[in-house]
Amino acid sequence: MASIPKLNAEETFTLITRDLDEVLGADNLKALIAKNDRPLRAYWGTAPTSRPHIGYFVALTKIADFLQAGVQVKVLLADIHAFLDNLKAPIELVRHRVDFYQRILISVFKAIGVPTERLTFVVGSSYQLTPEYTMDVYRTAALTTEHDCKKAGAEVVKQVASPLLSSMLYPGLQALDEQYLDVDFQFGGVDQRKIFTYAEALLPKLGYAKRSHLMNPMVPGLKGSKMSSSDHGSKIDFLDPAESVRSKIKSAVCEPKSTPADGNGVLAFAKAVLFPVSRLRAEAAGGEGIAEPFVPADAPKGTLFTIALPEKFGGGVLNFAEYSELERAFVAGEVHPADLKKGVADALVKLLAPVQKAFLGDEEWQKVEKLAYPPPEEPEKKKKAKKINPRHPPKAGVTTAPTDGQAAEVSKEGAEALANGVEKMGVDGK
Repeated sequence: MASIPKLNAEETFTLITRDLDEVLGADNLKALIAKNDRPLRAYWGTAPTSRPHIGYFVALTKIADFLQAGVQVKVLLADIHAFLDNLKAPIELVRHRVDFYQRILISVFKAIGVPTERLTFVVGSSYQLTPEYTMDVYRTAALTTEHDCKKAGAEVVKQVASPLLSSMLYPGLQALDEQYLDVDFQFGGVDQRKIFTYAEALLPKLGYAKRSHLMNPMVPGLKGSKMSSSDHGSKIDFLDPAESVRSKIKSAVCEPKSTPADGNGVLAFAKAVLFPVSRLRAEAAGGEGIAEPFVPADAPKGTLFTIALPEKFGGGVLNFAEYSELERAFVAGEVHPADLKKGVADALVKLLAPVQKAFLGDEEWQKVEKLAYPPPEEPEKKKKAKKINPRHPPKAGVTTAPTDGQAAEVSKEGAEALANGVEKMGVDGK
């Protein structure tokens, strides 16, 4: 991706929307592309709460398509949103996480071949605390019911029986971000659809233009459910060591002849991340990113993914130019789950290697990580009270800590002093 290719309007729209789950406002997007009087502008936001995981690859590889199509992309590090979402983290901790997120996202973009100079990182609090934005928050509150807020944030904001007011502000702020970031479309997961439709209804009421919304599919976690930052068993951290990556994938849900629709998280990851990244590298003409493919040098031209077969079963390799070929082979039983897992693990370890190398070579980043995600404090060990042996009572003048149901024993002089309201300071009566 050393240079932006010359694309016509149809090619631009196709590149921007390929592999997406849904597009709201496609006609408006096509009209802006056809007008061609300026580059399109988009934003993708992430709230820096839990540690980012490999599920982020889905969005980041799609952002690479936007950049290749000439779109100007803003990455919103939504610190205020992170704080408002039912206090997942105090604001002081969120500030460190903003730093951590920016560092790791830049490193991941480079790993998949995305030139970071075409991206703009924006911290939410840089504009969300201005008088203008604050006034629009009040205007939004005057136009939005409690029901609207709960419905809009149902798939994104943490749901509790008695929600804090802060969590109900979340959808309105995300809608306002489209105006204040001055974009043509917002990009996110299909789980944000309700927030997107809420934004389309809200902004015109405030006198602002309705934006388009592009949604990528959600990737099943390794357990078959949604990949979640809070469920450590369902996700792989960008900084997980190779042995941990292989172990987690080895234990992942990958039933024989199953598909992503059946909850096969291993196939789903190959579809949503490995094939798009490999295709991105194949399409790239140099650039600052890592261009190393997931296939051996002698693989047939056009190969995007390779699985090496065990020697004890005859060895050899299986090459795939498209994801659909891999899925057909797996459903037909031509690819064993263990071989698929190994192929995906090998590719993922290779993909994560430059990110982890950058982290290990940057002491400042390592310090930021410890501040952003401090290790949990060990519970304070309670000292057990010393039991009194009735055969060997304590010496006169020496007190012992009381045990349950047992008063501390004191010397005769001490008892008299306490009775008279005098504090006994020593064991010798002085």
